[in-house]
Amino acid sequence: MNSADIAAARAVRRRAVPTIAGALGAALMAGLLGACGEAPRLDACAWMKHPVDTAGRTVVLVDGSTSVSGSAGARDYAHSIGALLTSVVERKDTVSVGSFSGDSAQITWIAKDRSADWVKDNHNEINQKERKQQAVSCLTDLVDKAGRAVPRSGGSNVLAALTAGASSLEGAAGRRSLVVLTDGLSTTGCADLRAAAFRDKSEIKAITRVCAARDETPSLTGVHLTLAGLGQPATGQPAPTAAQRTWLSNLWRALCGAGRKAAPGTSCTLAPTAIGTAERSKPRKRPPQDPAIRYAQDRPETYELPGAALFDTNSSTVRPQALPLLNDVAVSARTTPGSRVTVLGYVDPRGRPDNNHQLSQARADAVKDVLTGLGVQRVTAHGRGLPTGCAKPDHTAGGRMTAEDKLQCDRRVDIEITRK
Repeated sequence: MNSADIAAARAVRRRAVPTIAGALGAALMAGLLGACGEAPRLDACAWMKHPVDTAGRTVVLVDGSTSVSGSAGARDYAHSIGALLTSVVERKDTVSVGSFSGDSAQITWIAKDRSADWVKDNHNEINQKERKQQAVSCLTDLVDKAGRAVPRSGGSNVLAALTAGASSLEGAAGRRSLVVLTDGLSTTGCADLRAAAFRDKSEIKAITRVCAARDETPSLTGVHLTLAGLGQPATGQPAPTAAQRTWLSNLWRALCGAGRKAAPGTSCTLAPTAIGTAERSKPRKRPPQDPAIRYAQDRPETYELPGAALFDTNSSTVRPQALPLLNDVAVSARTTPGSRVTVLGYVDPRGRPDNNHQLSQARADAVKDVLTGLGVQRVTAHGRGLPTGCAKPDHTAGGRMTAEDKLQCDRRVDIEITRK
């Protein structure tokens, strides 16, 4: 081999060395990936797991009952409460997220004490902006996980959840915030709504009194409570009417003390948040016999109209002055889908016994004719003669009705609007 051949061989060996080294490196990396699976992903939320002394704490609780989780179209709280989560991050709170279920509001904690302080040890404005966005995204994922958690037991006790959430905030310095994501349809406890009429203020007052007497009303002193999703059950669950949603909101305002003068640092807010739905690819495992709210669709809404406002004495002709009152009733009936209207006429005992039924029927027929003329369909009328008792609440001084009060209550027309 001459000198030229020797030089060419050495050049080939020099070129081969890095090629072989690269191949060995690639093979080694492939072996590591093959042994360990995919390359590990960075946890963008890892920084939130380090406890930080912050000025405030927030607890987010998600209702895990059937009425909000459903089987196909669950309420998607996580991606519907962005504004609420953004405000929590803006405050740099320490956050805990869980779901609740059962009679005693058993809490399944998804995450405890996650720091949303995007400024701590982070002085770069660009990095701070990125951290803030990460915090909202991470909290959204935690709320979504809470919404998908299998409840420990059936049923829902929202008042017990408020108590548990407030208790978990005890001892926290600074602002204490509780966010409860629920449709408000308790099926256990003093606020069990399975037999509720969803109709008037007297029922709300009765529920509030019973809860206070049983000592089930939560102590929310020093807590900023936000309720989101009231009256918005899952797809496929019984749905409330607009009037029933209003009644439900008024109930929770009363139960959380929104109408009373609150102690400093205390508030109760019903967030007007429209909660979207998330379709499930497969049904979620659920505890058996989870109760549901049926909204008492067959219970009538009754208008008690005094006879003196409708008719002259011994007359069955509707007075012109009564038309605005009956028009209000007609609007209510027309806007209640599938409703049936029943008119019941009564008289007081001053008339002739042989004429009581005839006069009461004539007055019921007259009111029916007016309602029909105002566009109400499916109306029936019945004369009942003398009433068996006065259903009108006693608002007179001293707790007794005068003779005139009794006559006015007896001489009336009841209009019942029954939902389909």
